[in-house]
Amino acid sequence: MSQSNKSTIAVRTGIDADKHHGAVVPPLYLSTTYSFADFDKKRDYDYGRSGNPNRDILAQTLAELEGGAKGIITATGMAAVHLVTQLLNADDTLVIPHDCYGGSYRLFTSLEKRGLLKVKVLDLTRSESLQEILAIKPKLVWIETPSNPILRLTDIKAVTDVAAQCGALVAADNTFLSPALQNPIAFGVDIVVHSTTKYINGHSDVVGGAVIAKTEELGDELAWWANNIGITGAPFDSYLTLRGLRTLNVRLKQHQENALAIARYLEQSEFVSQVYYPGLESHPQHALAKQQQQGFGGMVSFDIKGELADAAKFLTSVKQFSLAESLGGVESLICHPATMTHAGMDPAARLEAGVGDTLIRISVGIEEIDDLLADLEQAFAAVKTTQSGSSDNAKAFKLSPAHTALW
Repeated sequence: MSQSNKSTIAVRTGIDADKHHGAVVPPLYLSTTYSFADFDKKRDYDYGRSGNPNRDILAQTLAELEGGAKGIITATGMAAVHLVTQLLNADDTLVIPHDCYGGSYRLFTSLEKRGLLKVKVLDLTRSESLQEILAIKPKLVWIETPSNPILRLTDIKAVTDVAAQCGALVAADNTFLSPALQNPIAFGVDIVVHSTTKYINGHSDVVGGAVIAKTEELGDELAWWANNIGITGAPFDSYLTLRGLRTLNVRLKQHQENALAIARYLEQSEFVSQVYYPGLESHPQHALAKQQQQGFGGMVSFDIKGELADAAKFLTSVKQFSLAESLGGVESLICHPATMTHAGMDPAARLEAGVGDTLIRISVGIEEIDDLLADLEQAFAAVKTTQSGSSDNAKAFKLSPAHTALW
């Protein structure tokens, strides 16, 4: 599917479909319940948890964009992740990447502690892990590519080929790129998961999630579970998310242009030891990114030279980047994964994933690039001033107990 076709699908799906009044934009349906046409004769909808027109239009649009057969809209991104785990039983093994999102890691390991499934953590960037999957014979392999926050890539086709040999399903978290830039189903993935809170909505004002199934049968099973456990998305949230989705492709063009400029700037900075962005030719998986993606996305991570105190000084010195969790909005956000998005992982697991005290993650927005670069420059200057002066207090900087929470 070409980028132009994706733009048309995102913009046109559901447009001018109102048969009653000719509304161009689909109306908002807030009804919780719908009347029956006659005794034992249900209409298309009967109850809001089970079905809603706004939710269905969003699900249909995302399914078309991902090349799937059926979409399910959930109340949050983590609800989407949780929904997929309903396919697993106590004796089933779930393979997860060692560097997946901290919230996903926390959920998977918590479910294992309750005896609801078994978890095997692998570094899916290593070819040896493919042979381990064959030996484990899991029920489901979970991949996240690019990963959060190091932006490591998993070879999607390699994983799906191995999974097919042992009868495993493959689910891919496609949040970092969205269907505009990557379509895992085209490489053999069975289930695609999104936090629609991020790029799909794009305006940091709606929390939601989505699961897209490759087959109708799998989609029906997931939809049954979503209704059964009550995690479907709200009508107004779906309405707003669809409005954001209309501009997905044009927004991502600017996100990517700004992200590449920032990544190149950081790569040349004397204050940075490592930049993580697959769009850079220096990225070890740049070729793989070009092979399975239609773009490099708007996320950039880097290690600042120094210690935790230097990272803290930088994060509190920027003015055009808001210190906040989440990503994918039109505004630029910056965060410290070790104390924010990945605080739910135990310290050993965080270090194994490469999430150290000096790692900083940027969700690059669509502001004027010169303003963003100038802000980074002045923040680095503030760090330099601190490093040049007395650093006794800075070296004594420690994480407070509050940093152990992950919301």
